[in-house]
Amino acid sequence: MGQPLTISSLVEQMSALGIESGMTLVVHSSLSSLGYVVGGAPAVILALESVLGPEGTLAMPTHSGDLTDPAGWSNPPVPEAWHELIRVTMPAFHPDLTPTRGMGVIPECFRKQNGTRRSCHPFVSWAARGPHAAFIASDHALSMSQGERSPLARLYERDAYVLLLGVGYDCNTSFHLAEYRCQFAPLKRCTRGAPMPTADGGSRWTTYDDIFWYDADFGEIGRAFEDMGAVRVGNIGQATSRLFSQPALVDFAVRWMDENRRLPD
Repeated sequence: MGQPLTISSLVEQMSALGIESGMTLVVHSSLSSLGYVVGGAPAVILALESVLGPEGTLAMPTHSGDLTDPAGWSNPPVPEAWHELIRVTMPAFHPDLTPTRGMGVIPECFRKQNGTRRSCHPFVSWAARGPHAAFIASDHALSMSQGERSPLARLYERDAYVLLLGVGYDCNTSFHLAEYRCQFAPLKRCTRGAPMPTADGGSRWTTYDDIFWYDADFGEIGRAFEDMGAVRVGNIGQATSRLFSQPALVDFAVRWMDENRRLPD
C-alpha cells in the first residue's frame, strides 16, 4: 500500500517534476487522485508554497457556476418558472463569501487562506497568493471574461507554468485564453448574465458580452502539445501530473485551433 503522503514527501515529488522556487504556478487539481495525504488539501497547498518559496506565486481558478443565468443550468436544471425570481434575488459575488463550484477541495481551501487575493468576476474568478497576486487578480473585466483583461492573460504575461495535478487537459483553463485569440472568436459571441453588487449592498442582474467556450477538443490539443516534448510528466503520489509553460501552451493552442478547429453549428 505504501506510505501516506506528507508535506515533505509532496515537496520532494513536486521538485522532482520541475516546480522551482520563484515560479508563477497555475494549479488544477484532484485531491482524491493523490492517495492518502496527511492533512488533506491544506497539506497540498503548504507543499506547493514551500516549493515555490517566498518569491513564487500560486494561482488557482475559483469559478462559481452558481452565479450564472439559470436558463443555462443543467446540473441540476431548475423550472423555467423560477428563472426570473432567481435572477432578481440571487446574491452578488463576494470574494470572501462566495464558494467555488466544481473546482475541487484544494481551490476551495486555497481561496480562504490568509493573504490570498481573489478576482472579482462573478463566474470565472481566480485566486492568487504571492508577490504577483495583486497583478494577477486585479482588473478582471466582466465582459470577455477569460480574455485579455483576465487573470489568464496576466498569468501569460508572467510566463506562468501550469501543473495538472491528477487531472487531464480538459481541466486546463488556459485553453480558454487561446479561444479568445484564435480566428473563431468573432464567430462565437454570446451574452451572459450574473448578479452584480450595488452601492447599497444589494445585487442587480447584469448582462455582459462574451464568447461561447468549446472544450470538446481540449484533450486532443493537449496530447498534440505533449507530443512535441513540451510537457514534463511524472507522478505526485498516485496522481499522474503534468508541468508545462502556460504561454507556450496558449500559443500552440491558438495555432492548433486556427488550423484544425471546426466548430459545431
